[in-house]
Amino acid sequence: MNATSMSRRGGNRVVITGMGWVTPLGCDLDGAWSRMLAGESAVGPVTRFDAASFGTNFAAEVKGFRLEDHLPAEAAARHAVGGLHTAFALASTEHAWRQSGLEISKINPRMLGIYYGAGEGPVDHGPFFRANMAAWDAEARELDTARWAVAALELLGHRSEVEQEPHAALCHLADRFGARGPSYNCMTACAASTQAVGEAFEILRRGDADVMLAGGAHSMIHPLGMTGFIRLTAMSKRRDDFATAARPFDRTRDGFVMGEGAGTVVLETLEHAKARGATILAEVAGYGSTADAYRITDIHPDGRGGAAAMKRALEQAGIDPTTRGGGSGGQAGRPQVHYISAHGTGTPENDGTETRAVKSVFGELAKEVPFSSIKSMTGHLIQAAGAVELMTCVMAIGTGKLPPTINLHNPDPDCDLDYVPLESRDLSGAGGVEVCLSNGFGFGGQNDCVCVRRFEG
Repeated sequence: MNATSMSRRGGNRVVITGMGWVTPLGCDLDGAWSRMLAGESAVGPVTRFDAASFGTNFAAEVKGFRLEDHLPAEAAARHAVGGLHTAFALASTEHAWRQSGLEISKINPRMLGIYYGAGEGPVDHGPFFRANMAAWDAEARELDTARWAVAALELLGHRSEVEQEPHAALCHLADRFGARGPSYNCMTACAASTQAVGEAFEILRRGDADVMLAGGAHSMIHPLGMTGFIRLTAMSKRRDDFATAARPFDRTRDGFVMGEGAGTVVLETLEHAKARGATILAEVAGYGSTADAYRITDIHPDGRGGAAAMKRALEQAGIDPTTRGGGSGGQAGRPQVHYISAHGTGTPENDGTETRAVKSVFGELAKEVPFSSIKSMTGHLIQAAGAVELMTCVMAIGTGKLPPTINLHNPDPDCDLDYVPLESRDLSGAGGVEVCLSNGFGFGGQNDCVCVRRFEG
């Protein structure tokens, strides 16, 4: 596929010029990527709070994070009031901005937008629980809402309450970078930041902005966040073997491992990027978004929504997933997609469903397309997962290397694709990596897929 065929989808071409992430494996782009390729796990005991009595007492935490290590001192002080997810968002966006080489003074602020998939901020647990206790009417065995309001007014801080709102991170980012263009935050669960990148791509494609900051941030490693998923039986309970608890596609998988972090990409129209002489990392070639309309807690078992999202992204990119050929370096015999970053949570339901979706899209070629899950190493970054995983596709294009699915020792007969098990794979001598898909499937049946490709001027 060449640049001419790409242009047939209409609208502006959109490219990635900057990337930044905050992950449990590190915040440095190359450093964390190296750890992924080495198959390192970031899972360990929860240190953020006392989780000894929890069914799942382990997670993949971002260790040693300080906002002042990532932002100039004045900016770090200005935004210190934000929650942890906001700090992650600011840090990842700062790194992406620096890599892009953009300068605030040289951008029309009305043409600089943000589309983010940030989750809710941390609940102010102590004051919140104390207000609940103060309002409990033991005789009536119910909460007295009037008494709760009085207690909450005294105990809860207005600033911490505001910072819990999902749009708080977006507001901090707009302030930091002077973005006055299109501004959105979406909460589509685990698909959020994949959707944010895709929707930002569409905004640029239709000409409503020149530059978009897109991604997501989340931290649910707190009592309420962990408790909710434990009660849903969605998280692994391998308390005695937490280092290998994240096992996407393995027959013995028993749920996902909670992670946290942020990921941001700088998207630009090709015209804008070229005009300022930007270094282009990859091109966003297509985007697909669907809903299962099935159950509030489940994806459709046939994977029909995920398959439809992948097909839409590929159609927009001008790629037929069932045919070989295309690309340079003697790749005529290869499938046209060279890597899929799986949603790959490690829950019994997701992994089999995603496998079926990939098979329905790629047909007989499905087993020839490498397909791995970095959640086996980073845990599940929830709303930040999609953006971070999209960046692994861009890194794969740049290096020719694929990250592994670690802990995959007992293949599930129903999960029989090429999940790049245990060790990374170097494709640089076999034509490299030119086209990738990044899947993000959300709680309740939201499905998003972004297709990225090597940039061809």
